Amino acid sequence: MARVIFEYTKTILEKVSFNSDLFCKEVEKALSRLLPYEIDELTIWLKKFTSNKPELNSYITLIK
Repeated sequence: MARVIFEYTKTILEKVSFNSDLFCKEVEKALSRLLPYEIDELTIWLKKFTSNKPELNSYITLIK
């Protein structure tokens, strides 16, 4: 079941990536809902996903 939440989180983040404020709010929600190992996976995914979207890099301050 936890994998479903992780995949859903990635889907939501992709859909709200047009707005950096909304994106950061969704990252905050994800950090409160995901398990520690999923947060690590999300961090890796976020780095790849935002590599060509510098406007979304403000999420970095939210993680650890």
